Amino acid sequence: MSSLEIRPAAAADLPAITDIYRHAVLHGTATFELIPPDLAEMTRRFDLLRDGGFPYLVAAREGRAVGYAYAGVHRPRPAYRFTVENSVYLEPVIHRRGIGLQLMRRLIAECEARGYRQMIAVIGDSANAGSIGVHTKCGFQMIGTHPNVGFKFGRWLDTVMMQRALGEGASTLPSEDSGER
Repeated sequence: MSSLEIRPAAAADLPAITDIYRHAVLHGTATFELIPPDLAEMTRRFDLLRDGGFPYLVAAREGRAVGYAYAGVHRPRPAYRFTVENSVYLEPVIHRRGIGLQLMRRLIAECEARGYRQMIAVIGDSANAGSIGVHTKCGFQMIGTHPNVGFKFGRWLDTVMMQRALGEGASTLPSEDSGER
């Protein structure tokens, strides 16, 4: 197998990212989206995150995206400006090979470098042991579970909430004029 490269996502990666997410929507419970967005919508979402200064990464083999991760707004109100929410998706054939863990570690570092202080994971389906395990290995703590809040594939699904401090976390106050978010 060729070596893995983790790098910032580019517009050229969006067709592969769209395919990865399409599979997740149609066959998985990590997302509660029911209709896969098309390339135009995935491009709009990518541009919104990139223009907002958020990290958006791909794991690539031979130049092709096989997984991706990004951080974005946790909630829109200004008091949440130091907190991000993460997302990680992989091609099914590369699950359980440590690629999600590598993407998460790089995403955490990128968010810390941008001055964020907390990262929230909203994990679809409490049975999603792979995602819960990756987040745990990256230092996330279980915050709670929202039982039966999603309905997909004819069954009720939970969301699992996990959280991790970034950088100094809440141990110091952010400086509004230092360039930190």
